[in-house]
Amino acid sequence: MPPIPGAGLAKGLAVTLRTMTKKTVTAQYPDVQPELPPRSRGVIALFEENCTVCMLCARECPDWCIYIDSHKETVPAAAPGGRERSRNVLDRFAIDFSLCMYCGICIEVCPFDALFWSPEFEYAETDILELTHERDKLRDWMWTVPEPPALDPAAEEPKEIAAARKTAEKLRTQREQEAAAAATPPAPTDPTVTDPAPTDPTATDQEGRA
Repeated sequence: MPPIPGAGLAKGLAVTLRTMTKKTVTAQYPDVQPELPPRSRGVIALFEENCTVCMLCARECPDWCIYIDSHKETVPAAAPGGRERSRNVLDRFAIDFSLCMYCGICIEVCPFDALFWSPEFEYAETDILELTHERDKLRDWMWTVPEPPALDPAAEEPKEIAAARKTAEKLRTQREQEAAAAATPPAPTDPTVTDPAPTDPTATDQEGRA
């Protein structure tokens, strides 16, 4: 069936008329902050206590916008006769947000949960050089990270939680059994049963001589 001439124009005018009849809503920003979705990608926050300087985030970043500096320190042995260990100490962790494309790869590959998405988006600067934020600023953004959403009630329980609950129930049952055994009084003795009279060794000796 050939298209009706002017059908596209009629559809466009219908959309225009429906839009004109709706009430316009003006966002009063910055006086009224917008309600962002729970998984908004604003900036990347750093929880430096979890960072082990594994450099995985910097190596996987497609823009190479993560800069990390560190040094090694010697940790004395925990026990006499033990071996000394060396650990990495974080000196610098910076992200250049003028290069970052907000792909989230660094957050996904971090094995120690040191990087998180923050909904903060008000970090515009007049100088592009000021968009490189150091770890102090990234740490301040950490306190704006929202809590993770609640699990689906119909979802399967994680294996780690199930194993921990099973171990806790086992320990609780064991402690209850030990407490019940300690609280149980000893069985009373039968008063009708008397102890046999002790033998006199001198009498036995005299009978043997007789």
